[in-house]
Amino acid sequence: MSPRARVALLAVAGLVLLPGAAAVIAGLPPFGSTIAQYGARINAIVPEARHVANMVSAINFDLRGLDTLGEEFMLLAAITGTVVLLRGRRGEGSSERAMRRPGRAVIPRSEAVVLACRVAGPLTALFGLYVVLHATVTPGGGFQGGVILASGTLLIYLGEGYAGWRDAIRSHWLDALEGGGALLFALCGLVPMLTGAAFMQNILPLGTFRDLFSGGLMLVENLGVALAVMGGFTQLFLEFMEETRAADAPEEPGEESA
Repeated sequence: MSPRARVALLAVAGLVLLPGAAAVIAGLPPFGSTIAQYGARINAIVPEARHVANMVSAINFDLRGLDTLGEEFMLLAAITGTVVLLRGRRGEGSSERAMRRPGRAVIPRSEAVVLACRVAGPLTALFGLYVVLHATVTPGGGFQGGVILASGTLLIYLGEGYAGWRDAIRSHWLDALEGGGALLFALCGLVPMLTGAAFMQNILPLGTFRDLFSGGLMLVENLGVALAVMGGFTQLFLEFMEETRAADAPEEPGEESA
């Protein structure tokens, strides 16, 4: 796309979106006003209606589930756009192993750093899994847990280096996690319609209040967000790291494997 076409597309998008954004901003409560009545209303309704103790998850996945679906696809679009830009120079091809260019400094890691990362990485991943699984019971949820899980993979990089990290991380796995998680979230809205229910209407057993498996469809939606966020953030990190090296086959004289 030419620069002139990009500017024209930006102008059209602005003309379409800005009036809506202005209307939403104008409808916001005045700065400093209390919105406590909304919180009180949610606290009164959600535990009995949805058997969920985490009100934030109830708002994200039930009361305003459609908005959250839109936000999820905004994240998907942002990551996809970044990946397309980063891959634009080197193409769609990706390698399964790390490469480096001669002369680039590789800072050696101390044994303390390696040990700390090997201990903290699995613990961080375990905590992320805990946050995901307890989304309807305790503070947290799929987005927070997905970010923590992605952080666990970064600790592997810090401890093992890029070559070791690439041995454990595959780009197409991350693509599947990111796209599959977003698809799972979207299906949570479409499948109920096949049964005659409304979009995103719960069709699963709600479980017992304050139980790990309470919340019905919210559990599936939460899992989809966790998969998409973990895959997306890790994919971003991989693509940025790919910028520091060439792809599979050496493209320049003297290039070698790490």
